[in-house]
Amino acid sequence: MDRFLEEVVTKHKRGLDEVLYYLSWIVMIFCAILGFAFLQSLPYGFNVATGIITIIPIAIAIYLWIIHDRFRTEYEYTFTNGSLDFAMVFNNKKRKSLGSLNVAKVDAFGKVNSGSFRRHTSANNVKHLRWFLNREANLYFFYYQKENSEKHMIIFEPSEKLVEYIRKYLPHGVYLTK
Repeated sequence: MDRFLEEVVTKHKRGLDEVLYYLSWIVMIFCAILGFAFLQSLPYGFNVATGIITIIPIAIAIYLWIIHDRFRTEYEYTFTNGSLDFAMVFNNKKRKSLGSLNVAKVDAFGKVNSGSFRRHTSANNVKHLRWFLNREANLYFFYYQKENSEKHMIIFEPSEKLVEYIRKYLPHGVYLTK
């Protein structure tokens, strides 16, 4: 029997992010209009100050165009028969794959508020990958070591059903409760 589960994690308190998202649109449009208004005045008399005053609002508008979708970020966890795929989704438009993990090859799995998490975090040269949005959520971690001896720790916020699926594919003794 195939086990498949897909979850999308969204931020619980999104008020500030929504305000910043709409504010970025307002500032982006204002800066673009201001920059192009200054751009039209350049042929009548160019100097360095006018050039800088023209470039700054256009640069701000371009920068906001690039990052404004990040105010609406979600994480997507897809579990398929022991393989867990992670992705970051921006404003339901852009999707960035973060990686894939074979659950059977992890060294440790457990809750973030456990002693085993603190023990693995304090190890030398551990690269932390924080793929969660809500700090108050029930966070879990994966600890694994790659072939080139790089140590990684993924911190994420799965549902209880996803944790149940993961536990079925873990090797014996990997799920740490203390």
